[in-house]
Amino acid sequence: MYIFAGLGNPGARYAKNRHNIGYMTAERIAEQHTFESFRNRSKLSAAVAEGRIGDAHVALLKPTTFMNDSGHAIGSVLRYYKIEPSDLFVFYDELDLAPGKFRVRFGGGTAGHKGMKSARNHIGANFWRIRMGIGHPGNRDLVSDYVLSDFTKAEMIWVEKLVDAAAEALPLLLAKDKADYMSRVAVLAPAPKPLKPHPAAADTAAAKPELP
Repeated sequence: MYIFAGLGNPGARYAKNRHNIGYMTAERIAEQHTFESFRNRSKLSAAVAEGRIGDAHVALLKPTTFMNDSGHAIGSVLRYYKIEPSDLFVFYDELDLAPGKFRVRFGGGTAGHKGMKSARNHIGANFWRIRMGIGHPGNRDLVSDYVLSDFTKAEMIWVEKLVDAAAEALPLLLAKDKADYMSRVAVLAPAPKPLKPHPAAADTAAAKPELP
C-alpha cells in the first residue's frame, strides 16, 4: 500500500490558491483513477480517499489542519495504515521552481516550506517529494500574499494540465522510476514560457493561516 498526500489549506477560500496545488493534485488523482469520495477522518486530521492504481492499493490524504501543521495529519495517517515513510509521496507547491516545472526526489531538505518542515518534524526526511513549481514573486516580503492568492485564469491553463499529467503518469511513480515519471509529466504538460513575476494579491485583509 502507498500513501499520497496533497498539501494545502482547508476551506473554500483557499481552494484556488497557489499554496493549494497539492490539494488540487490529490483531487485530480481521485477523479482520474475513480477513487472513493474523500471522507473527513477527524481522528486523523485529514480527508482520506482510498482506491487502486493498477495493482497498488493507495490512500490519498488532504490534511484538514492548516499547511504549517501538515505533518500531524501525515503522521497520523501513516500510523493508522502502518505504512513506512518510504512509501509516502507528498505533492506540494515550490517557490524555487519556475511555474509548471516539476521535480521528484527522495529525502532532502524543505527549502523553507512550512508544510514540509512539519512533515519532516513528524516523520523524518525519508519520503518522496513531488515539487510543483509556482514561481517566486521576486521579493521575499511578498511571498505570503503570493502563495495565498489565487492562480489567475491564464495560469490555470498550465495548472490544469500539470495536475492532469501528474495524475495520469502515476504508475511510473509507483514503480519508483522518478526519471520516467518526470519525463512523462513534462511531455504531457510542458511548462509555460517564463513571464515577469506575478504581483502579490492586492487584497491582504483576510487573515492568513501561515507563511509557506
